Amino acid sequence: MVFTHDTEAALLAATALVNTAVEPDTMTTREELTAFLDAHEFTGTRLGSRAELDAVRDLRPRLRALLTSDRDAAAGIVNDLLGEEQALPQLVRHGEHDWHIHAVAADAPLATRIAVEAAMAMIDVIRADEMSRLDVCADDDCEGIVLDLSRNRSRRFCSTACTNRAAVAAYRARQR
Repeated sequence: MVFTHDTEAALLAATALVNTAVEPDTMTTREELTAFLDAHEFTGTRLGSRAELDAVRDLRPRLRALLTSDRDAAAGIVNDLLGEEQALPQLVRHGEHDWHIHAVAADAPLATRIAVEAAMAMIDVIRADEMSRLDVCADDDCEGIVLDLSRNRSRRFCSTACTNRAAVAAYRARQR
């Protein structure tokens, strides 16, 4: 494991959220938001409203900037996010997860919790000088974000679809 469980979970969620904005947009309905939250085991208050969906959607460009910035710029974005949301880190334990850090209350707005969890995870990435684990998909036709948690740092594509597309293109090029 490269990072702690909560850091990896927050990074995976932030990356997945940013990638919902890659065409076609896959975060357009409240049901898609609910599925995303369930898949990433988000706890706390969920309103299920259109306003909540819009706030989460509006967060995606800022998280994209955070995940694709250089180390110094990412540190500035982290500080801005934590300051704006008045984050106060505390140890919590819930469900099947042992002690980990939450920095805002469980009843804080969903977009706030997502932003702060991503910022808190990026603290570990920045401090460990592991920014190279985040990149843009190697597929020329994709703008997805890649989170490489592999030991050998070999992940280049954001999804299996992009990996397969590149493999097929390479195969066809070899056959020519």
